[in-house]
Amino acid sequence: MGKTMSKVSTKDISELRARTGAGIGDCKTALQEAEGDMDKAAEVLRKKGIAKAEKRAGRSASQGLVAIALAPDGGGGAMVELNCETDFVARTEDFLALARDLAAHALQHAPVGVNAGSLDDQRFRGATVAEVVKQVSGKTGEAMSLSRVARFHQSRGAVASYLHHNSQVGALVDLEGPRGDDLTALARDLALHVASADPIGVSEADIPVEVLERERRIATEQVAQEGKPEQIRPRIVEGKLKKFIAERTLLEQPYVRDDKKTVGDLVKEVSGKLGEVITVRRFARFRVGAA
Repeated sequence: MGKTMSKVSTKDISELRARTGAGIGDCKTALQEAEGDMDKAAEVLRKKGIAKAEKRAGRSASQGLVAIALAPDGGGGAMVELNCETDFVARTEDFLALARDLAAHALQHAPVGVNAGSLDDQRFRGATVAEVVKQVSGKTGEAMSLSRVARFHQSRGAVASYLHHNSQVGALVDLEGPRGDDLTALARDLALHVASADPIGVSEADIPVEVLERERRIATEQVAQEGKPEQIRPRIVEGKLKKFIAERTLLEQPYVRDDKKTVGDLVKEVSGKLGEVITVRRFARFRVGAA
């Protein structure tokens, strides 16, 4: 025979709270609805949590953290950005555990690439990724979203990462070359550089055409406002464009640990040491709240 509301014990409520993390009032109501059945009450809370999370979905989730998982053999890595509304929730164990678990899941199941396809429909913790995110959102009372995912896999080379101490900025770098300690060390150094210097591509070929066109327009307007002679304006514009490319492409940037050489110079140095060409295939940089 099921329990009435008056017979729901404090012990039952405490047990349900321990299992679900829900509030006292919600646990009490769920036990009443489930007539004292603990499993059914937990399911009631899960469904209500998802419903509440869906209502919150339109709210701004611009806080959060970056989490990274690396393959033990050094040949793969994944990075996720998980967002919430406040820094307080971003520091809770439930949120931290979810971010870590999502990074580990992405390492095994995300499509290879930067800003890879959504994981929402994949199975995770006995539900889908989207459902689990909503469950945790229901427990914390804040909107949450898995906004970005990157995964690299390298069968001949190294994938390494850098995560800033506050978990707000992370970087993942994919190098092709002779696998070993030297290549892994280089990949780690480049990941730190990427996190610090924020390049937008490995080389000029990676910069979107529309970005270059925008910078050309800006340079042209600047030169015109400066009153430079017409005949030398194109040369000045090209100089400004080259400067922009050097500042924003990884291989041309001054290396953050030694600005007397570029990142490209560093890669060539290690290539010479190893006797094989090293190729920087790609990188990802996530900063919480940034596009």
